[in-house]
Amino acid sequence: MRILLVLAHPLPDSFAASVAYTARQALEASGHVVDLLDLYAEDFDPRLSQAERSGYFDIPYDTSAVADIVARLQSADGLVLVFPQWWFNFPAILKGFFDRIFAPGVAFTHDAAGGRIVPELTNIRLLYALTTTGSPWWLVHFYMGNPVRRLLKRGIASFCSKKLVFRMLSLHDMDRATEARRKRHLDRVRKALAAV
Repeated sequence: MRILLVLAHPLPDSFAASVAYTARQALEASGHVVDLLDLYAEDFDPRLSQAERSGYFDIPYDTSAVADIVARLQSADGLVLVFPQWWFNFPAILKGFFDRIFAPGVAFTHDAAGGRIVPELTNIRLLYALTTTGSPWWLVHFYMGNPVRRLLKRGIASFCSKKLVFRMLSLHDMDRATEARRKRHLDRVRKALAAV
């Protein structure tokens, strides 16, 4: 399989970068082709432009400003996202990735009969989210209702591709995680991605 591995963290020596490196190694060791898209290193602009927003319902929608990344997504069989959760949500750069790349004609088309959208990312067979939170698991799950998982699984995954495998691996309470706990999480990531 061809996997688009998206890293959304500004620090090249972050734990997220270690997770992405571990995921890449495991995938490549299993024979997959990995296309690493480091949003910060590639200087991705997350801002939806005035032209992009005003033409959102144009057919065809103009993705020329992000054509390279759109092509990378459309040629992938799987998508692996690596990011921290900040304020119980995506980093702004990853939200902008969804806003600009998961566009009409790419991730979905508008149903002319009204309102609904039709999935177009039928090439994507798996979506894995490898993430960390600063909060303990109970706060993320019970108090906040795990909003990132809900958005990814019920929103982005099901609205863009009807038949894919979704999985989310999270290291909670990241700021207080010991070195041993971080290593165990990397081992968990390695095993999960080696099984793809």
